[in-house]
Amino acid sequence: MSDGLHLASCQTGLPREGFNRFGFRLDSGPPFTPLCAVPKWLKFILGLLLLPLCAGAVPALVRVARVSGGAVEVWVPLVAGAACWLVIFALLPRPMWVYVVGHELTHVVWSWLFGGRVKKFKASSQGGEVVVTKSNFLVALAPYFFPLYAVIVVTVFLAGHLIWGWARWTPLFHLLLGAAYAFHLTLTWEIFQTRQSDITGQGYLFSAVVIFLGNVLVLLLGIPLLTGKAGLLTVLGWWLEATGAMLKRLSALL
Repeated sequence: MSDGLHLASCQTGLPREGFNRFGFRLDSGPPFTPLCAVPKWLKFILGLLLLPLCAGAVPALVRVARVSGGAVEVWVPLVAGAACWLVIFALLPRPMWVYVVGHELTHVVWSWLFGGRVKKFKASSQGGEVVVTKSNFLVALAPYFFPLYAVIVVTVFLAGHLIWGWARWTPLFHLLLGAAYAFHLTLTWEIFQTRQSDITGQGYLFSAVVIFLGNVLVLLLGIPLLTGKAGLLTVLGWWLEATGAMLKRLSALL
């Protein structure tokens, strides 16, 4: 009997084919958080109930983008960084090892957040696997909405700014952040082209809702922090307002 949860395993194919499989398998071991044991049919219902929240996130995100559009000093290097990565993505071989490491590390980080411990970690250009002692649906799906390398860029810059005063390097920070986030989006989209047991294990609708909400939440919180054009509570209020409007429309149809 295993003493941990066999959390993630992946195998990579040729660069043009992307990943053959990213698995999320559980070996027998200690119990994990209750939400991970919820049956798929109940998660499907929960996914349906969360759809209005997904719909409300779209106009809220558009509103945040409009309010923050004037922050040219932020958007120009961000877009430039994303464009640089897109050129690399289009012309050079996929950096599979870098992505696999980030994918598996994201599982690890989120397992740590829930009090888990790492029993095994392996990553290479051909695939990777992680064994941890605790998991749930967030640990399983985190690599698809949590941009680990972008978070690392932010953490390094904040530490450097606090210690050495890196204010003059802010444009470079935005450039690297744009590239790191584009890296997350492009390679995450690429692995969606193949069957992912991380997702099938949680159910397609529930996984899609969690991944969508996770990505939107990153943007709804990240853009105001970068541009300083809207407060976080204000943004969350816009989201709730748009969700309420969506629920009113749905109730009028019923």
